[in-house]
Amino acid sequence: MKLEPYLRVDETAFSASSADITQLLGEPRRKGRNDVGLNELDYGDVVYRFQDGGRLEEITTQAPIVSFGTVSVPFGTLAAFVRVHDGAAFERAGFLVSPRFGLAFDPEDPCWVTAIAEHCVSSWKAL
Repeated sequence: MKLEPYLRVDETAFSASSADITQLLGEPRRKGRNDVGLNELDYGDVVYRFQDGGRLEEITTQAPIVSFGTVSVPFGTLAAFVRVHDGAAFERAGFLVSPRFGLAFDPEDPCWVTAIAEHCVSSWKAL
């Protein structure tokens, strides 16, 4: 996963719509609504989550390595990296959330990492 916090994941910008994703990747394996009221496009190895109004909220993907510019972090050391480099990091519902890096992940569930939109940090804090 190449992450530009709050801007893009790999080649997908957080400004992308569900129509943009479908046009690029085709029809997902599954479409649905999750338990927190977000609409999901599930492609198996990546899941895009949108608000009802179409705003992209989260991109979850398998990420054995997360790259932030020139720094690449293996999933096995991601929790330690976040704790050292993000003093605002916090835990919610088994996830480690990093406001600095714009991501959330369960350190015990390799290698799934969720990149979050900046406005989502407060939702994670409220859990």
